Amino acid sequence: MAKKEVKGYIKLQINGGQANPAPPVGPALGQYGVPIQEFTSQFNERTKDKMGVKLPVVITVYEDRTFEFVVKQPPAGVLIKNKLNLKSGSKIPQKEKVGHLSFDDLKELAETKMPDLNAYDLAGAMKTIMGTARATGVTTDVDNMTLAELRAKISG
Repeated sequence: MAKKEVKGYIKLQINGGQANPAPPVGPALGQYGVPIQEFTSQFNERTKDKMGVKLPVVITVYEDRTFEFVVKQPPAGVLIKNKLNLKSGSKIPQKEKVGHLSFDDLKELAETKMPDLNAYDLAGAMKTIMGTARATGVTTDVDNMTLAELRAKISG
C-alpha cells in the first residue's frame, strides 16, 4: 500500500459523545475537506463512555481527504476538578485553596494521564499533576516532596 500524504493536523477539544457540525468542529474540519458527519459519528461512537467530558483529539488529515484521529485523556485540570467535584479552580490559587488531593488520589490521576505526559516515570507524572493542582488552588500530600523522596515513597 502506498504511503498517504499528510495534508495537516487538527487539534480540538470536544466533549465526549457530543461532537456536532457546529463550531469549532465543523469549520476546522471543513477547511481540510474532511467529511464532517463521518468524523462526528465516529468520534461520538468512540467516546460515548466519556459523555460530556472535555477530550483533546488530534485529527490527521490526508491529501485524499481521509482522516484518522487519536483521542487523548482529559486535561489534568478537568481530571482534578472531577475528582474533587469542583465547579472551578480558585481565582487566587496562591491564597485561596479549594481542595486537597491525597497521595493515592494524585497517584491515580497521574496513572490515568501518564500516556499523554512526557514524564519519565510515575513520580514525574505525579509532580506534573501536582503543578496543575497547585495552579488550580488545590493542595496535595506531596507539595513539599522532592522527586527522589516521591520515588522512594512510590517504590517502598
